[in-house]
Amino acid sequence: MRLRLALIAGDVILSYLSVMISTYVRGFVLFGREVHDVEFLIPKAMVFSGAILISCFFMDLYNSEKVHGIKMVIARMLFAEALCAIIIGALYYFLPFLILWRGILMFSVFFSYILLTAWHISYVFILRLLGKGRRILVLGTGPIANNIWSIMKKNNNGYNLAGFINCMGEPINVPAEYVVSNGEGLLTTAVKQRAQKIVVSLGEKRGVLPIRELLDCKLRGIDVIDNPTFYEDITGKVMIEGISPSHIIFSDGYRITQTKRIAKRIVDISISILGLLISLPIFIIVPILIKLDSKGRVFFKQERVGEGEKIFNIYKFRTMYEDAEEKTGPVWSQMGDKRITRIGKFLRKWRIDELPQLYNVLKGDMSIVGPRPERPFFVETLKRQIPYYSERHYVKPGITGWAQVRYEYGDSVEDAIEKLRYDLYYIKNQSLIFDLLILLETIKVIITGRGGR
Repeated sequence: MRLRLALIAGDVILSYLSVMISTYVRGFVLFGREVHDVEFLIPKAMVFSGAILISCFFMDLYNSEKVHGIKMVIARMLFAEALCAIIIGALYYFLPFLILWRGILMFSVFFSYILLTAWHISYVFILRLLGKGRRILVLGTGPIANNIWSIMKKNNNGYNLAGFINCMGEPINVPAEYVVSNGEGLLTTAVKQRAQKIVVSLGEKRGVLPIRELLDCKLRGIDVIDNPTFYEDITGKVMIEGISPSHIIFSDGYRITQTKRIAKRIVDISISILGLLISLPIFIIVPILIKLDSKGRVFFKQERVGEGEKIFNIYKFRTMYEDAEEKTGPVWSQMGDKRITRIGKFLRKWRIDELPQLYNVLKGDMSIVGPRPERPFFVETLKRQIPYYSERHYVKPGITGWAQVRYEYGDSVEDAIEKLRYDLYYIKNQSLIFDLLILLETIKVIITGRGGR
């Protein structure tokens, strides 16, 4: 996550500098004019940086799973710059006061392509270097260690496996060729395998954990972490099965201070007011389409569970036939759900049905970013079946969230468990920067129409 945020921060800075450099090149180098008072360019440069970020998100340039080689970076960045030009052109049509002079805009696109491409290629090399240096040794060979092995095969996130160490006769559920312990001590094996990190992945730690040897490794500069922490780092979600109340209590995260709450509330109010103003035409057109498509109300009101498990009414554009659950009772929406109207399918696909929830945000029942609020019936059911499910109610629910952009629509208990992993990760690492990242990912999800039902 930190590396990803560093990549995004670099893009913001370099795209902003591209506008400033372009102004200098056009004014002084080409026309021999001295450039003074560039303060008026600051908001325009910020808009340009925002368009670059959205374009890079849409082209998956921040997804290390999809961007591996230099050629792929060059190609995707070229498409991102083209998309940025389209976004900027559309924005200038509606907000002409943000227009950059044509010459400056052309140079900005050119310089941002050169600088950002070089930066992303450097990032690829950094990941490769880290991959060579960040060798991990897994203490354990049982089911938990095998889970780490499965995850690393999908996305190593800059890590290379140094091997597994069998401890106190634990069953070997990992590939035997990767078991490197042969009676040597833990420190000797770690040094021999050039390990920078040891991940403790034992099924049973009591009376088994080699405390003295782990301490020796720690004092020699080898990082020692537990399995849940490594799982979070590599997947962006919390391992529910591997955590205990003490893990949450002593963790660096899960601290929601009053300052954070106030800052988040200010952002929520600002975005919800702006969103309601921008979407006014939609609030005029969509109700007409809903009425023409089927009988019933325009707006749909439903009870949901919010912060502190407080019940509140959520508002949406109606996408189902009136009284759709009269016979079935509360059920999850399924793929190809026949209860959904024709216009409802369109509204759900592009998430337009969620727009009335901006009013919920303005009221204070919800936030822009947070875990999705669930219905009371399902909450009571899931609380009985899933450990730590109530912990997701320590923050306000959101219109969008980390689980929504990382995992598609869920319609089962298994899906609820998977989404809870992401929700807990968000609660643990909540910050305004993390919220911004989720909002940018949400834009990509909406544009591609992914995940809606």
